[in-house]
Amino acid sequence: MTNDELVRLSELGVATVYEASGREGLLDVSLIQLLPGSRVAGPARTVLCGQDDNLMVHAVIEQIQPGEVLVFTMPESAPVALIGELLATQVKVKNAAGILVDAAVRDVEELKELGLPIWTRFIRVKGATKSKIGQLNVTVTVGGANIAPADIVVLDSDGGMCVAQERAREVLQASETRFGKEARLREKLLAGEMSYDLHGLRVFVEKDRR
Repeated sequence: MTNDELVRLSELGVATVYEASGREGLLDVSLIQLLPGSRVAGPARTVLCGQDDNLMVHAVIEQIQPGEVLVFTMPESAPVALIGELLATQVKVKNAAGILVDAAVRDVEELKELGLPIWTRFIRVKGATKSKIGQLNVTVTVGGANIAPADIVVLDSDGGMCVAQERAREVLQASETRFGKEARLREKLLAGEMSYDLHGLRVFVEKDRR
C-alpha cells in the first residue's frame, strides 16, 4: 500500500476498518494506548521473543523500515517489560510508525515524551532477560488474531486490528464505502430520525405485538 493509503486507513480507524473487513482480524485484548489520540496503520514487522526475554527486540532494530508497525510478542503474554525508553528511541530513529507490545513496557513518562505511538498489554517495571533466541519476521498471534509479516496493523483509541496484506486495498475500499454510509446516516440522526426505524429494528421488535 502507498503511504497515503496507510494514512487513510488510520484516519478511518479500527472500528470502521474492522467492520468493513467482515469483522476479521480483531486484536481481542485490552490495550493501553500511551499517547492519547494517536492512530497508526502500517505493515507489521513481527518479533517472537523467547519467554520473558527481549533479545530479539534488540536484534530486529537494524531491520526496521520507515512506516512499519513493530509487533513484539512472546509464546505467552506476560507483564514483563520488553521495551523501555532506550529501545523505543532506536525504533523512533528508524522512523517506525508505532509499536504494539503483547507484554509490558516501562519508562512510561519518557516514552510519552518520545512521542512514538505505543500500545501495550501491560505497564510493569519487571525486566526481561537477554538470553533466549526467538524468531523474527514470523506469523505471531495477538488477542486471537494472526499477524503475518507485512500484514497491515491498525491501532487507535479503540484498540487494534489486522488486515491481511492481500486484502488491504479491498478492505480500504470497503471502509470508504462504510464511512460514506455512516456520514449519510449521521445527517439523518442529526435531523431527528432514529436508528430504531432506519435499520428496520422496530418492525423486528414489535412484529408480534400487533
